[in-house]
Amino acid sequence: MPKLRGEAFWRETLRSAHYVVAPMVDQSELAWRLLSRRHGAQLCYTPMLHAQVFLRDANYRRENLYDEACPEDRPLIVQFCANDPEVFVQAALLAQDYCDAIDLNLGCPQMIAKRGHYGAFLQEEWDLLQRMILLANEKLSVPITCKIRVFPEIDKTVKYAQMLEKAGCQLLTVHGRTKEQKGPLAGVASWEHIQAVRKAVNIPVFANGNIQCLSDVEECIRKTGVHGVMSAEGNLHNPALFEGRNPLVWEMAEEYLEIVQKHPCPLSYVRAHLFKLWHHTLQVYHQLREELAKVKTLEGIVDVNRELKLRCQEEIANQKEGEKPKEGLPFFHWICQPYIRPGPKERCKENGDSGTEKGVRGKRALEEEEDGNSELLSKNKQKKKLRNPNKSFDPSLKPKYAKCDQCGNPKGNKCVFNMCRGCCKKRAFKETADCPGHGLLFKTKYEKSLSWQSSPRVIPSPELGRRGAVAAGEAAAPAEAGDR
Repeated sequence: MPKLRGEAFWRETLRSAHYVVAPMVDQSELAWRLLSRRHGAQLCYTPMLHAQVFLRDANYRRENLYDEACPEDRPLIVQFCANDPEVFVQAALLAQDYCDAIDLNLGCPQMIAKRGHYGAFLQEEWDLLQRMILLANEKLSVPITCKIRVFPEIDKTVKYAQMLEKAGCQLLTVHGRTKEQKGPLAGVASWEHIQAVRKAVNIPVFANGNIQCLSDVEECIRKTGVHGVMSAEGNLHNPALFEGRNPLVWEMAEEYLEIVQKHPCPLSYVRAHLFKLWHHTLQVYHQLREELAKVKTLEGIVDVNRELKLRCQEEIANQKEGEKPKEGLPFFHWICQPYIRPGPKERCKENGDSGTEKGVRGKRALEEEEDGNSELLSKNKQKKKLRNPNKSFDPSLKPKYAKCDQCGNPKGNKCVFNMCRGCCKKRAFKETADCPGHGLLFKTKYEKSLSWQSSPRVIPSPELGRRGAVAAGEAAAPAEAGDR
């Protein structure tokens, strides 16, 4: 069959999807996609897959796509990060039979994407992107789509989108933030950029950014004219977002855990989902937060979830008439609702000028936590102390090591050169010297080789060798006879 393109692809293959679950690393696995589809999602993406690893590693392909093939999980778009046209296309060819389209990730702003040179860090390399999309559009039997971030300038963003469309992109998802807008600096996504792109291209456009509830979805479609709206964090905190509902957290958590029983995934994914679902409740029950972080089995996670449910039900039973949600939340903490990430200024206000107001600490000075006080230790050091209660982080109690004369690393206690082993080895080799402390015997071995070369060596004649062998055989014969 001919490959569908543009509007026809969105209308027929993607079934005119308006409500889309974003590709999320370690968070949009099959179990979560199925939960989201049950509650209004019409299209899902896989987590971002690394094209090079997908191409060379059969286990990676099986664990991240092949084993997750499921009739209910369609329409589905597989997303890859890549920076090489051939690698991208070869990986996509291995995935195309399990999905409805292949997406090229041009939106990831994280440091790992910068180190790997992919995601949003390719947005200035238009020649490379053209080659990648042209080749994919030519070779693949399914359409190629792209997810991008915007440039600060609307004009440049529009030209970028038009270039991708001309190269063969059949659907564009526009995240209305620049690659610098992430974490506490995320800020508000620009729907103006998205609207400008939608007007400038002739392919379907999805919007991403500022989506916390169904009314946001409707407003975004109205203001930008996009074909659909994608949600990431909003979906993680409320998988029923596209239904326009705010269900009880334990209802969603229990339903998700039931799906995980049928479609297993790594425990870290499950734990991360419960941290998002129970986010507001875990600010109240700190001990259960610690238990959820430490639990090692799915059954243990189910137990923590049950305990959280019981605590909330007890709180509901004791609730006074007319009582309102605390901490400025729109709903009580046991109801699925968005988490508004505080910006840098709000975070400073939350932490207080001294970093210790309201029981919330800001970043600690290093010397504060190095005095061994467990209340001031970082989470990582507290875990180490749980494993080894006698461990101390007091710098005054740490052993002092003499430093290597050459590089500053700890020197060997018995090194004849007062150096670490690496520096000692270089010097001992250069000077043909010994260092018994490090077990380096260059001088001794050199002298042995000289003495061996200078010693006379007698080479036996072939005739003598044969006589010796005969004599040895005659001597051995009686012994062999005796053994029998």
